[in-house]
Amino acid sequence: MADTGALDLGFDPAALKARYLAERDKRVRKDGNEQYVNVAGQFAHYLEDPYTERVERAPVKDHVEVAVIGGGFGGMLAAARLRKAGFNDIRMIETGGAFGGTWYWNRYPGAACDIESYIYLPLLEETGFMPKEKYTKAPEILAHSKRIAERFNLFDKALLSTGVTGMKWNEKKKAWTILTDRGDKFTAQFVVMSNGPLNRPKLPGIPGVETFKGHSFHTSRWDYGYTGGGPEGGLTGLKDKVVGIIGTGSSAIQSIPIIAGQANHLTVFQRTPNYSMPAHNGPIPDADFEAWSKDPRAYRAASRDTVGGFQNEASDAMATETAPEEIKAELERRWAWGGFRILGAFADTSIDPEANRIIQEFVAGKIREQVKDPAVADMLTPKDHPFGTKRPCVDTGYYATFNRENVSLVDLRSEPLEAFTAHGIKTAAREYAFDAVVLATGFDAMTGAIERIDLVGRGGRRIKDHWAEGPRTYLGLMVAGFPNLFTITGPGSP
Repeated sequence: MADTGALDLGFDPAALKARYLAERDKRVRKDGNEQYVNVAGQFAHYLEDPYTERVERAPVKDHVEVAVIGGGFGGMLAAARLRKAGFNDIRMIETGGAFGGTWYWNRYPGAACDIESYIYLPLLEETGFMPKEKYTKAPEILAHSKRIAERFNLFDKALLSTGVTGMKWNEKKKAWTILTDRGDKFTAQFVVMSNGPLNRPKLPGIPGVETFKGHSFHTSRWDYGYTGGGPEGGLTGLKDKVVGIIGTGSSAIQSIPIIAGQANHLTVFQRTPNYSMPAHNGPIPDADFEAWSKDPRAYRAASRDTVGGFQNEASDAMATETAPEEIKAELERRWAWGGFRILGAFADTSIDPEANRIIQEFVAGKIREQVKDPAVADMLTPKDHPFGTKRPCVDTGYYATFNRENVSLVDLRSEPLEAFTAHGIKTAAREYAFDAVVLATGFDAMTGAIERIDLVGRGGRRIKDHWAEGPRTYLGLMVAGFPNLFTITGPGSP
């Protein structure tokens, strides 16, 4: 084993395991999703579509061969492949006013993909499109979604601004009867459920959300009417506003630098700090473009075989068997490239706590380099989970934002949230007054999008009952007792 030099590798495995179990227990709760506020009733406005006006239409009552629920990349790709296989009678059903899925809803400032765009975006060769940047931004992704829909004639028979409310298997007809919130009632021989894991906003289970008299919205329903500007910034409506944001996941980490540049003051409420890598975004590097151009399918296949499925140059080297100066040089090289490439730097970082500790210390050092106040840097440094066990984020100027005089960080581990008030947010220590609160509190992911539909399979069995003890699927693609039904990005899927 190599001498690790100045890297601090001292740890107690038993204490480490106990800490990880304690962190798990904070998240795996008996009340499950019941800990969150249900986005219905007085909170239903958090689901409203701010981008497309709903147009009334007559209910649809007919039959199609294939119904695809969800107009994001999963649904569009499934429909495109079905078209190529000879299926022409296809209907897309999408709650948004256009195709795009999560990229239709998530238009917050700074929104961009965090996987190399030429790997992330589907059907590039088929549509003759190449993104402008290494990490393409939300408007370009949304435009590509429309391009795919037009190229594969997905608008034909599509029901947009429409949510599926119920599905029941008809054993005699060997078809699904589908009900929607627009009064539609039609049948389909096959159903592809690509509802998406990241579309229905989740509100924090904090008392008094409804009492706040200021302005509030979820990042996935960004209110540019209030903030001004657009996904690229220019939030002039915030220039005299005191703003709070709850959450430090990807949408928060991407939007916080832009909000901070416009708001009079921004307070960030953080429960668990995330590891975040610099994007260093810009035009696609020539070497990567050339490698992709030679054989796009092979390039993507190679990406799927790496840690996390990203193009991260997976290495066979072991951090615990590499000299400290070589470790540092390799990590610096990957940090300079940006994104997730640091995940593949060494083969043992996901299996050896000592190797992982090396990466943790390196990233912690980078945070300290960027954040001037040591106490704030310490709050922003993850300590409760190994690097890579929670999906890292990719940012542009996130850590440096906390050097601004108009930005404050509240550590919810030491100062828990207690309630919303009429004027802001009350923690265990004090009350914060805000003009606006941004909820970057995530989504009802994976099972939620499916279980919200009254889905009744063979013999009258409901999916909620079938999954009462947890979701069970075959390869994440099919569910026993629910014939001709295929799930994409559902529970158990890759």
